[in-house]
Amino acid sequence: MNASNIDAVNRVQTAQLNGQSPRQRLDDLLEKLPAAGSQLSEVQQSDPSAGELVEPVQRINEVMRERGLEFDISENNSRVITRVIDRDSGDVIRQIPAEEVLRIAEKLQELRGQFVSLEA
Repeated sequence: MNASNIDAVNRVQTAQLNGQSPRQRLDDLLEKLPAAGSQLSEVQQSDPSAGELVEPVQRINEVMRERGLEFDISENNSRVITRVIDRDSGDVIRQIPAEEVLRIAEKLQELRGQFVSLEA
C-alpha cells in the first residue's frame, strides 16, 4: 500500500469515527480485535530465523555504534544480545543477557527432558 492509499484510508476511518462517541469508538475497536485464544495469521505467528535478523541487526548496529550500543544474535539459541561499549577503548561495559546467563541457558537446553522421572 502506498502513502496516498494509506492517507485515504486514514481519512475515511477518521470521518467514520468523528460521528461516534468515545464509547462507540472503543466498542468498534474492541470488536475488531481477535477473540481470546484465537489463532493469529501464519505471518504473525512465525518467528524470524537468525538468518533473517542478520541484516536488520547490522543496520541497527551502524546507527547505534556511535552511541556505544551493539546488538548481536546468539549462535546457539538466536537470542538478541545487547552490549554497552566504551566508545574510546572499545571495552564491553555491560552485556545483556550476561555471558553467565547465556551459558546457563545453553546447559538447561542440553538437559531439557532429562529432569522428568519415568516412575510415577
